[in-house]
Amino acid sequence: MVPPDTAQAGVSEEAPGGVGAPAVPPVSGRGWRVAAFARDRAAFIAAVVLLLVAGAALLAPLLSPYDPAAADNLLRYAPPGTAGHLLGTDAQGRDMLSRLLWGGRVSLVVGVVPVALASAAGLALGLLAGTAGGWADQVTMRLLDVLFAFPMVLLAIAIAGVLRPGVWTEVVSITVVLIPYVGRLARTATLSVASMPFIEAARAAGATRTALLLRYVTPGVLPPLLVYATTLVGLMIVVGSGLSFLGLGVQPPASDWGAMVSEGRVVLRRAPHATVLPGLVIVAVSLAFSFLGDGLRDALDPRSRRR
Repeated sequence: MVPPDTAQAGVSEEAPGGVGAPAVPPVSGRGWRVAAFARDRAAFIAAVVLLLVAGAALLAPLLSPYDPAAADNLLRYAPPGTAGHLLGTDAQGRDMLSRLLWGGRVSLVVGVVPVALASAAGLALGLLAGTAGGWADQVTMRLLDVLFAFPMVLLAIAIAGVLRPGVWTEVVSITVVLIPYVGRLARTATLSVASMPFIEAARAAGATRTALLLRYVTPGVLPPLLVYATTLVGLMIVVGSGLSFLGLGVQPPASDWGAMVSEGRVVLRRAPHATVLPGLVIVAVSLAFSFLGDGLRDALDPRSRRR
C-alpha cells in the first residue's frame, strides 16, 4: 500500500516551473474558493460526514448508551435491532454502538495526528532541501530515500513491532513512514514555487531569504501539501486499523475500528455484524477523506475560477 500519487495533490515530479508546477493562489479571493468547494457535492457531503463522525467521537461519553468495555454474557451475538442495542452486541455481549463511538476516537487520532506530524516534518525538510540546495539538498533527500525504499506497511509493522503495542506506537510508526512521502512532495513544490517570476520580482525588490521563505514560498507550498495530507488521513486510518488487526495497536479492552474487525472475524459466520459494521465505517470515513481532498484540490486551484 502506498500513498496517493503526488500528482493528485497538484504537484508532479517535473522540473521546476514545468507543467506540473503548483499554481499559487492569490492572497485574496477566498470567496471563489469556498464557492468552488461548495459546488463539489461529493466533497461537501464528505465534509459533513466527517464533521458528524468527529463530533460523535468527541461526544462519545454523552452519546454512548453503555460502557464500551461492559460485557453481558446473556446478550452475546445479539443482532442489530435488539431491544436496547441498536447495532447489536459482539462476541462478549458488548454494545456495538458504544464501541464504534469510542473506537472512533482512537481511529481518528491514528489517522489525523501522524499526518499532521509528518506534514510538519516533511514541510520543514522539503523547504530546507528545496531552498538550500547543494549538499543540504542531497543529504536530506538521500536520508528520505532510505526510508522511502521500504514498503510503507512493512516499515510500519517493523517499527511498531519493536515498541510496546498501543495507540502512540501506531502514531509513531505511521508518522515515520509518512515523512519521506510528504518531504518529497514539499521539495518538489518548493523548487516549483521558487522558480516563479514573482519570487524573482520579490528578490529584486530587496526581500531577504527569510522573507521570501515565509511570505512567498511557504504559502505556495501549503495548498498542494494540504490536499495531499487530507487524502492521506483516510489511508492512514486503514493502515492503523491494520496494525490493530495484527495486535500491534490498541490493546483490549480499549477499542478502535481495526481491533473490532479483528475481534469480529473469529465469529464472522455467527455474528457478521461484529466485523461488517466497523469495516463499513472504516471504508466510509476513508472515502470521505478522499472526496474531501479532491474538493480541496479544486477549490485551491486558481484555474477553477474559469470553470
